[in-house]
Amino acid sequence: MKTQMLELLICPICLPKEFPLIADIVTEQNGDIETGSLTCPSCMVSFPITDGIANLNPMHEPSTMATNKYETEAVVASYLWSHFSELTGDEHSSQAYSTWAEVIEPHNGIALDAGGAVGRFSFEMSNRSDFSIGLDTSVAFIRVARELMKKRTLTVGLKDEGSSTKEFTVTLPDRFMSEKVEFIVANALSLPFRENSIGSFSSLNLVDKVPSPIKHLQEMSRVTRNKEAQFVLSDPFSWSDEAAPIREWLGGQPDGPYTGRGIDTISGLLKDPKGTLQPAWKVSEPENVWWKIRTHTNHYELIQSCFVHAKR
Repeated sequence: MKTQMLELLICPICLPKEFPLIADIVTEQNGDIETGSLTCPSCMVSFPITDGIANLNPMHEPSTMATNKYETEAVVASYLWSHFSELTGDEHSSQAYSTWAEVIEPHNGIALDAGGAVGRFSFEMSNRSDFSIGLDTSVAFIRVARELMKKRTLTVGLKDEGSSTKEFTVTLPDRFMSEKVEFIVANALSLPFRENSIGSFSSLNLVDKVPSPIKHLQEMSRVTRNKEAQFVLSDPFSWSDEAAPIREWLGGQPDGPYTGRGIDTISGLLKDPKGTLQPAWKVSEPENVWWKIRTHTNHYELIQSCFVHAKR
């Protein structure tokens, strides 16, 4: 973890109180903390830094990693293809990430990508902000994103057919600036950042995957700046009771306040001058973009993701 991150982080357990974390650096090289810990002076919980990865997820349970599909090599490789195949000229790739990136206007301050997986959007924001941070609960995703950040190129085995694989190489273009990006393990429902501190916030294909979508939006609103802030949210709104109880869905409910479409619900919540996401946002008209997931050579999932861009 880059040492410049130290001044940005607070304890995610003690929210809404804000306690800067105290660093115990064991090994550091060229401004990158390789091993150490970050401790809250209030609750005294210590968050580890291992192999350069700071883990600030208060819900982290190492014992579950073996059964988490997002920690497997096959899924990591699949997400690398989904994020970066456009840059390789793959005929089956989608332009979702470049489309989302074009929505964000260049700005000063920090860009934060929540649920950013293997890092494409965080890299995109490295040349549209002063500093870009990607976070995810998957240690495997963050490890690969940091490896790309450091080495600038990475080769993985994509599933071809059955148990066979074929090589897929990602090489970052010059416009993706490694010195202006960092990746941490953290939770989108308990962000380890001060309120009113983030210039742009992205939530891409995440809101239907968290246990409390409204809490995710409230955390977004808390950390983004009260003025000169941007927010882009894109999602297919594939609500599932495996991810969140039906009462938590922000759309598609059989009855209650959120029976309509998720994109309309979220736009309304953002614009509401008396709502929970204060100060209120100015929201663009919804648009759609196609996003692809590759599982093997002959199998792709084509997903329509609905997105809005908001400013305040």
